[in-house]
Amino acid sequence: MAHHRRISPFSKINNDTGFGTSATSVGGRFVNKDGTFNTRKEGIPVWERYSIFHNMLNMSRWRFVSIVIIFYLLVNLGFSVLYYFIGSEQFQGMIAQTGWQKFKEIYFFSTETFTTVGYGRVNPIGDSANFVASIEAITGFLSLAVFTGLVYGRFSKPESFLMFSENALVSPYQDKTALMFRFVSYKDNHVLTDVDVRVNLGFQVIENEKPVYKFFTLDLERQRVDSLPMNFTVVHPIDENSPLNGFSADDMKTADVELYVLIRGFDDVYSNIVLQRTSYTYDEILFERKFVPMYKESEDKNTTIIQLQRLNEFIEVKQALIPNQADVPATEWLKDERNS
Repeated sequence: MAHHRRISPFSKINNDTGFGTSATSVGGRFVNKDGTFNTRKEGIPVWERYSIFHNMLNMSRWRFVSIVIIFYLLVNLGFSVLYYFIGSEQFQGMIAQTGWQKFKEIYFFSTETFTTVGYGRVNPIGDSANFVASIEAITGFLSLAVFTGLVYGRFSKPESFLMFSENALVSPYQDKTALMFRFVSYKDNHVLTDVDVRVNLGFQVIENEKPVYKFFTLDLERQRVDSLPMNFTVVHPIDENSPLNGFSADDMKTADVELYVLIRGFDDVYSNIVLQRTSYTYDEILFERKFVPMYKESEDKNTTIIQLQRLNEFIEVKQALIPNQADVPATEWLKDERNS
């Protein structure tokens, strides 16, 4: 069911998200937690839509290594079968007697030809065997070039190495409330600079008696940070200008609220711009919660330790129990923050 609540006229509508506005033609969330878009294309053959290069660059490390090994074994097995049916008499230097032993020698000859090692004891002497060996040799050269490019691409591809909190929180903030989430750069030496944060909000409203999606750009306490050596908490104050003003958890569920996040920054290691997307749906936005600090001093008090395992930790807190910073001395507020 779409939402009927009156939205602040001062909210910044964003019509350039690229998600469209039809509430009846979309399924699930727009952006997955890992930053990929939750869409699937149909209408043309899968081989025209599928990108082998893109998938090999972005698949997990163990899958990539497994595919390389399986490809190597299968290609050599295929060529070995061809050699075996051509006949072992087209090879010289073989010492095997049984059929299985001959196949093993042919298989290892295939691996030597494919990798251009060429130890030399077994070699082809027949025209058919030489022809297949020449095809295998060029196949090996091309395969090595392709996999070298893929390995280099996987190592050199710029990545953001950002971790986001699993939940966004609606927390007490000064004398109001605010929507918050946080993220951290978890890789050693990959410190982002000139970091830009963009947050958009989408939900359903009734317009001309039809449910449509409206998208709003959220004003942030800080939209840019010079560098990111520590974690960063993104804060959107929920005030009279916020499209979330007056929303409860039930209102967010009814309106099918989703928060879209885009982080962009410069990585010195890659000397390039990196970015990362994520999103939070209404069931991942928790009320009356507050993040706990995730850094501390080292024992010698000379180093700040970032506790990555505490990225998702929060405490329950009631609005009335949070002191207003304007009414409490700074020393008392800082004391409460350390104790949390």
